[in-house]
Amino acid sequence: MAEQAGRGSTGNVIAAVCSFFIPGLGQLVQGRVMAALIHFLLGVAVWVITFGMFGWIANIISALEAAVWKPKV
Repeated sequence: MAEQAGRGSTGNVIAAVCSFFIPGLGQLVQGRVMAALIHFLLGVAVWVITFGMFGWIANIISALEAAVWKPKV
């Protein structure tokens, strides 16, 4: 039986690290293009609107979302 990717898998950890540095990159690594685009655009918007003060929050949210994502079977 093959192990399925899910919460805590190596792929999700790598995706979370990618999204921590660039919002949406982890979702793109997971093959979720629309989610990646949304995370990236919202991350950029938060960075610009708050003049860089709270942009790190968008990075953390994107990383957490990538880390706990579980593909539908």
